[in-house]
Amino acid sequence: MINGAHVIIYSRDPEADRAFFRDTLGYHHVDAGHGWLIFKLPPAELAMHPTEGEPAHELFLMCDDVAATMADLAAKGVEFTIPVTEERWGLRTALRLPGGGELGLYEPRHPVAI
Repeated sequence: MINGAHVIIYSRDPEADRAFFRDTLGYHHVDAGHGWLIFKLPPAELAMHPTEGEPAHELFLMCDDVAATMADLAAKGVEFTIPVTEERWGLRTALRLPGGGELGLYEPRHPVAI
């Protein structure tokens, strides 16, 4: 029986991104050996979206209050790459990871599965 999911973020600077998740976001973690941290994620949900192009995957972090979450993270030096936009499904922005990647952040305005 499937008992979980393992998300992978590819990074140009994985040590910096691991430090971001450990220190900035405060995610609990285990060391799988030699400093290879694996993080406990908050509860998650999965949705299937249509595409005309090649299938892809995205990771969005969810929050209850996007403005308050952005203020908290900005105080820790986090850079946001797009302004907050209102979508039919919620308030959306994105943040820059130290390794160059980008993560979506949104405040859902739809029923959530978690």
